[in-house]
Amino acid sequence: MLIHPKDLFSDCLKRNYMIAAFNVFNLDSATAVLEAAAKEYSPVILQISMGTRKYTASLPLFIDVLRLCTNNYNIPVILHHDHCPSVEASKEAIDMGIPSVMYDGSHLSFEENVESTREITDYAHKRGIWVEAELGSIPGFEDETFSDKAVFTDPEMAKAFVEKTNCDSLAIAVGTSHGGVLSEHSLKIDFMQLKKISRVLPGYPLVLHGGASLSKELIDSVNSQGAKVPYMRNVSETDIALCRNYGVVKVNMDVDNFMVYTTKVRETLNQRPDKYDPRIYLKEAKMAFEEQVRHKMKNVLNSAHMTEQYEKVTYD
Repeated sequence: MLIHPKDLFSDCLKRNYMIAAFNVFNLDSATAVLEAAAKEYSPVILQISMGTRKYTASLPLFIDVLRLCTNNYNIPVILHHDHCPSVEASKEAIDMGIPSVMYDGSHLSFEENVESTREITDYAHKRGIWVEAELGSIPGFEDETFSDKAVFTDPEMAKAFVEKTNCDSLAIAVGTSHGGVLSEHSLKIDFMQLKKISRVLPGYPLVLHGGASLSKELIDSVNSQGAKVPYMRNVSETDIALCRNYGVVKVNMDVDNFMVYTTKVRETLNQRPDKYDPRIYLKEAKMAFEEQVRHKMKNVLNSAHMTEQYEKVTYD
């Protein structure tokens, strides 16, 4: 069942847990996430990216499909559009009826980011839509947008930004990356900076992008099946887990799920080269996707068992 972000994020802050936003791109990925959430009694966020806009034949139709899916599960679900790169793209998402929209003006100057974010919040709030904004910059690719350096979010600027824009939640830069960076060691969350931001914005919902961890084990697994994924690094799951103590309520997690999905497709095709029916290898991949989501809910987010009742419906 679809829930307004305000209700869920308030509960996160009260009960000290975070909700993951998982990018979904078709029926299999969406139901894998929903099945995982139902089995773990966990709230969850179904997230649409700009890449999904290009991938789907019709985004309004896909949104309708996601709404129908969520109606079959008695768990709290937020439907969210991630990283709209412009005012126009944000308004398009709002007009499609997506109840939560993220506008990314982090590449702009502070003043330009404030101005464009305020335009979107004014437009969205008249329609009851939640707006996530971003201040600071994290390295890596997000769809077509690339940043080659980290610019950590300044606490006082974050406070001023929220006051000037009236945005509902804020994505901050404190050490994560989009898709990982070349490094021999895991990146580190700057907890001192995160603590300062949470102190100047008490009780305000903060967001972490780039919350997948890209462990060596995941990269080893996919490469053992013939892939050539470079050994990228991101923040450890241990660091991500601690962020719930400092006002973080939403964590974007994407790459780890895609990694296990691709691993299972390759593994099934390698082990069963006589099979050509996509339903065979995609079912295995969907199950791997679901298990990775369950792992994050149980072991990273503290969101498992935060929903007491649910109605389980399968889509096999």
